[in-house]
Amino acid sequence: MLVKETVRPNLLLIVLASLGLLLFMFSIDLMTFSAGKLNSEVANNIFTATENPFVGLFIGILMTALIQSSSTISAMVVAVVASGSLSLTQAVPLIMGANIGTTLTSNLVSLSFITQKKPFKKALSAAVLHDFFNIITTALLFPLEVYFGFLSKMASFLAGLFVQSGGAQRSQEFAPYRFFLRPVTELVSGWLDWPLFWLIVGIVLLFASIKVLSNLAFESILSPKYKKASKHLFKQPYRAFGYGVFSTAAVQSSTITTSLIVTVVATGKAALDKVFPFIIGANIGTTITAAIAALYKTEAAISIALVHFLFNLIGALIFLPFPPIRRIPPRLASLFGKQIVKSRLIGLAYILLTFFVIPFLLIYFNRN
Repeated sequence: MLVKETVRPNLLLIVLASLGLLLFMFSIDLMTFSAGKLNSEVANNIFTATENPFVGLFIGILMTALIQSSSTISAMVVAVVASGSLSLTQAVPLIMGANIGTTLTSNLVSLSFITQKKPFKKALSAAVLHDFFNIITTALLFPLEVYFGFLSKMASFLAGLFVQSGGAQRSQEFAPYRFFLRPVTELVSGWLDWPLFWLIVGIVLLFASIKVLSNLAFESILSPKYKKASKHLFKQPYRAFGYGVFSTAAVQSSTITTSLIVTVVATGKAALDKVFPFIIGANIGTTITAAIAALYKTEAAISIALVHFLFNLIGALIFLPFPPIRRIPPRLASLFGKQIVKSRLIGLAYILLTFFVIPFLLIYFNRN
């Protein structure tokens, strides 16, 4: 009886996870197909400001902060690039901005401890630690991308090798390749000839599918086995890094795993410098969403997925192997937390300014 009781829930989880993955793939294909039918008109209006890379960066921050999912934004960017509506160089700042904007959730989680002085300091320090990692990595790589095309050229080169070895189309047009769910997409979109409507439906389904997959993985993370393993999780940096990669890849959202880390630090179960490798790994694990979205095997889609991966990989290579450098973001986050505790309104002001006010103002005044 015990075997049957454990097998049935496992089978149910597998079925639900499979349906969630199919829904995810269908939503990506629906968005790409709809964006292609729009003749780039609507997409160009939405992303026209990305011709300015600085504005594109803050569009990525604002969009991700509003949706609270870098996985959703990165998958959307892959779909639009695959349809030919957005160039690779325009998309790179959006991906960088998405990596910063996704940390908003961790900051909001830290606000739940605002009535408790010490836990709030620890929680906010853990939240801004994720911010600082992405901000520092962006500060280093953004100028290299703007002036030398560092990430886009590297990604294009690697994508070219992958496409050639795979025998796929090198064109940035999506049309030559038919995804296995394309007949379903054509059937559904044929019910109503409104490409913009189906684009919006695709976005909603994408977000819903990520939520389904995240909730399924979240249950396993909260299991007693996970709680027992967490005692030994942060003792070694590379162990924490690996766990961050794989657990976030399962959840498909770094916002969930890093939000859990905020609680772990706030309750005193782990020190700030010990959880930093986990956060670095979580940033790499979240790129699996863009990788799945790039299954179309067009060079453009693979390139932007590689940009997302390379950005986080380079950030990991900068901090993880060198203990003195690895200690810098935790120390900065700790100092920031101490200042915030003195006036807790500064914490709220930091969140509003970083994720909403400054990005919106920069986008607004540079819209022309």
